Amino acid sequence: MKTMKPPPTPHCRAEGPGGGSSGGRDPHAVVIGAGFGGLAAAIRLGARGYRVTLVERMDGPGGRATVFRQDGFVFDAGPTIVTAPHLFEELWTMCGKRLADDVELRSLSPFYKIRFNDGEWLTCSADAEAMRAEIGRLSPGDVAGYDRFLKESKEIYRVGFEELGHLPFNSLMDMARIAPGLIRLRADRSVHAHVSKHFKDERLRIGMGFHPLFLGGNPFTVTSIYSLVAYLERAHGVHFAMGGTGRLASGMAKLIEGQRNTIRYKAEVEQILVKDGAACGVRLSSGEVIDADIVVSNADSAWTYRMMLPPEARKRWTDRRLDKARYSMSLFVWYFGTNRRYEDVPHHTILLGPRYKELLDDIFKRHHLADDFSLYVHRPTATDPTMAPEGCDAFYALSPVPHLDSGDDWETIAEGYRQRVQAFLQKTILPDLDKTVVSSRMVTPLHFRHHLLSIKGAAFGLEPVLTQSAWFRPHNKSEDVERLYLVGAGTHPGAGLPGVLSSARVLDTVVPDASALV
Repeated sequence: MKTMKPPPTPHCRAEGPGGGSSGGRDPHAVVIGAGFGGLAAAIRLGARGYRVTLVERMDGPGGRATVFRQDGFVFDAGPTIVTAPHLFEELWTMCGKRLADDVELRSLSPFYKIRFNDGEWLTCSADAEAMRAEIGRLSPGDVAGYDRFLKESKEIYRVGFEELGHLPFNSLMDMARIAPGLIRLRADRSVHAHVSKHFKDERLRIGMGFHPLFLGGNPFTVTSIYSLVAYLERAHGVHFAMGGTGRLASGMAKLIEGQRNTIRYKAEVEQILVKDGAACGVRLSSGEVIDADIVVSNADSAWTYRMMLPPEARKRWTDRRLDKARYSMSLFVWYFGTNRRYEDVPHHTILLGPRYKELLDDIFKRHHLADDFSLYVHRPTATDPTMAPEGCDAFYALSPVPHLDSGDDWETIAEGYRQRVQAFLQKTILPDLDKTVVSSRMVTPLHFRHHLLSIKGAAFGLEPVLTQSAWFRPHNKSEDVERLYLVGAGTHPGAGLPGVLSSARVLDTVVPDASALV
């Protein structure tokens, strides 16, 4: 991959601790990126007494969770499932407000329906008895295995999410302290291997173990710690923000402004400035310099190190190391609106193609765009009809695809791929789709590379394999540059809304109190 090197680092003006700009006022934090990690970080820093400037290259908040509006339809660009609402509620509480004052979260039942290639369905919900009935309908001998699986998932959730999700991994000692627990939980085993221990029916192995794909991981290679998602859903439910996930992003932006802090849109950071080994501000693509006492990056972690910091500032995250790293898959997403409603289609549907492991090998290992695919279909108008004109439906169909190392020319193949997706949807759940589509747009791996500034167009940053998790992942407190901190999918604990919100919680542990910098 050919990349441009950042120019040499200029010196920041030494107007405060670390070359920042406090000048006797509250210390100043610059946060790069208004995705959920950056928004949460800005709120937490503001609550701890920092002056905060949040800079975002796009024209609104959300990052990967931005919103597309066209032809009267509202399309959430990215995440649509809220599984840990208490993490959002905590941010509103910090600001003396209630989440419900700005956003209505609607609990969904079922969570989603999975259609297997043989035409059979699995309906997933929080209802334990209904789930046992579903398991028994597909494979009577697997009901007891389901109970054992859920019990283990609960224990993994307790350790992996409740105990470790908000703690930093700054040293190998941090890793050593949790090693016994990881060994006990068999973190060396993959999610699929863990699930297969409890289920004999291959359909149930898929249906109970696909969750890492929500986080950019391959169920056959990511650590079994990610099995916690199965219990997370049942413990906290699956929710949808009425009006779309973008309502959460705009609500968080409102909290920041209520703290009398600043959000600057259409402001792209070209370089993180470093003086005497410490971050001291940022330079925008316009040439403007913003001084800071600390810098927090919610940009893609690999992009942060490779493109925003000069090579001489990096001893651990060198170009060579970043080139050798493993990156998550990318995504093809078709957003479309129809002039009729498909009332039989639930809010979330997963449509599995003829291959599972082989398709994932094509995506993650061979970086080969296969002829077949599986789809995640989002129909928000099943819950909130206001996201489309009256009598219409809004959808997106998401297909995991290889990142840009595949060499595919998405400029030329995107429309053909979309047509294949449309034909598959029409054959399975959306009859006469070719006659009902009235609004359409696409996102390909090029969107993640050029608009979201993600290395290789990887939709979730670094792949969450065990050797790129916890201490092995880019740290929340930069190993290379003092007073530089990372949040978002590319750092600990990883992707997904609970993950990126938890990455901002880690800042409470690793960022000094504002009073220490005055």
